Amino acid sequence: MNKYTPIIGLETHVELKTNSKMFCGCVNDPFNAEKPNIYTCPVCLGLPGALPVPNKKAIEWTIKLGLSLDCKINHFSKFDRKNYFYPDLAKGYQISQYDIPFCFNGQIQTQQGEIKIRRIHLEEDTGKLLHEIVNNEPVSLIDFNRSGVPLVEIVTEPDIKNGDQAQEYGKKLRTLMKYLNIADCKMAQGGMRLEANISLAPKGSTKLPNYKVEIKNINSFRFLKQAIDYEIIRQSKILDQGKIPAQETRGWDTTKQQTFSQRTKEEAEDYRYFPDPDIPPIVFTQKEVAAINDSLPELPDEITSRWQKEYGINTKYSHQLVVDDKTVSWTEKILSLSKKEDIKPTAIIGDIINKKINVTKKDDPEKVINIFKEHHQTVTINIDELDPIVDQVIENNQDAVEKFYNGKTQVLGFLIGQIMSRLGKKADSNQVRQALLTALKKSQ
Repeated sequence: MNKYTPIIGLETHVELKTNSKMFCGCVNDPFNAEKPNIYTCPVCLGLPGALPVPNKKAIEWTIKLGLSLDCKINHFSKFDRKNYFYPDLAKGYQISQYDIPFCFNGQIQTQQGEIKIRRIHLEEDTGKLLHEIVNNEPVSLIDFNRSGVPLVEIVTEPDIKNGDQAQEYGKKLRTLMKYLNIADCKMAQGGMRLEANISLAPKGSTKLPNYKVEIKNINSFRFLKQAIDYEIIRQSKILDQGKIPAQETRGWDTTKQQTFSQRTKEEAEDYRYFPDPDIPPIVFTQKEVAAINDSLPELPDEITSRWQKEYGINTKYSHQLVVDDKTVSWTEKILSLSKKEDIKPTAIIGDIINKKINVTKKDDPEKVINIFKEHHQTVTINIDELDPIVDQVIENNQDAVEKFYNGKTQVLGFLIGQIMSRLGKKADSNQVRQALLTALKKSQ
């Protein structure tokens, strides 16, 4: 692997949770439909003569997402027809965007560096194929409840270095979209789907490889990392033999833990894109984009950074709490109260995350503070009770005592623990520490 540099980009498809579909008034709720094909109409079934009408809310949410990712916004945009033939695509084409997406040139930060966002565009989802047995015969059925659901696609530049970074990027993107309350990102149901484009370049080369392998329809961040890591090894072995990996679309077999070939990869020209003649261009004024920008809340990365500066909260903990506006508001109240109560914010957040106190996000913040105080409540021990136990621990742990006298002060923690366990009550650790140091000084 030292001979190659991975060149990895991600395409992420996410269903927006608008009330209605992208180009018609049908209910947008494919996962909770009581039966197949009940949320359909001539538009999303692709019947002749049906005319699409764009969903304004879906467009505004797409721009909102783009602004959250520092994207530039195309004030003039349009929808295009992407032509291909597949059973779940009733019209024989998908309404998408090609050369003028709503958003472009954004970025998202990861621990391994910046990942640039090439584009964010909006399109309609397809129907869902169901492979079942009917009358002892294998058949493929189609549920069009999902057909026409607003689908936003986020495309990165090939800046991703490995599976770990791809996984972090995907999780941050999901957190952002859920926090903005524009998508549920239910991966198991297909509400968020990941596709990785992977190739390898010789180490030090400035040219992009002349091939690209796409791993399609990954529905788990763990599977995304595994598929990328596997594909890097597979392609490196092919390149070591002096061959070039085939440009193709592959899938991820979760059982065999390997990718498998699906079909030859299509190029953009294979889709014969052209502007949709039924939908006029979409034009936004500077004032309209500014209004969307002004509606943005404080974003997850900004909250995480502020909590670290104001309260010293570890970013690992913050990421588990910055999941939606309600959880953030709940946490903010706890942090504010902890300062008033002279409680270390890091201590109470650590106890919540590590489940050292039995609280939930439904608990009132004042109740959480009281539970924390009760959990850490200590009693002052009578010196006539404490001193004999301290002397006994010193006598029974002469090896540790000798290490302390030789400068290894870390053994104090062990000795304090021994005393606390013998007391059988929640003593003040500072009182125990002081009694132990006094006794050690006397016996030296």
